Amino acid sequence: MDRLATEFVASAGALAHCPRWNRIEIAIVGRSNVGKSSLVNALTGQRGLARTSRTPGRTQAINFFTLGESLALVDLPGYGYAKMPQPVATRIAGALREFLAGRGNLQALILLTDARRGPQREELDLAASARERGLTLFAVATKCDKLKRSERPAALARMRALEAEPILCSVHTGEGIELLRRRVLSAGR
Repeated sequence: MDRLATEFVASAGALAHCPRWNRIEIAIVGRSNVGKSSLVNALTGQRGLARTSRTPGRTQAINFFTLGESLALVDLPGYGYAKMPQPVATRIAGALREFLAGRGNLQALILLTDARRGPQREELDLAASARERGLTLFAVATKCDKLKRSERPAALARMRALEAEPILCSVHTGEGIELLRRRVLSAGR
């Protein structure tokens, strides 16, 4: 991110295990198959920084990445589609709720939605929670490279339900990545 030193720092299974530091945290949240880890790699310009997989639900912990001296990106576990044992899904959902409600360092939320589907009830609820908590909200429609040009206006209209200026992004073409990067960096100032 603008040549900031970026590195993986820690994984935490619960709020109590998160790093104790003074960094401003910007969390990435979305469904299991929306491309959270791929977006971490695209934003930082470091392939392989965050582990990606074709199988949804591989991120099962809260992963922290430093950005320069004062920021951190937080890759949160996904929700929804992933096939996993119910006790694991329940633990992950609890850790996600606990982090979003109680993490003092959290200043912004990058809410990812598949551009082809738009926000569903979970995304609308997350956006409302972010607003209630006073977090900066970035509404990002991923996989926009899969949209036809004629489908883009409708995708943007769906994203406006999140009450944040939507950004169409693609980790494959790079569309929207630089814009999101600039907004993330400005949120940390």
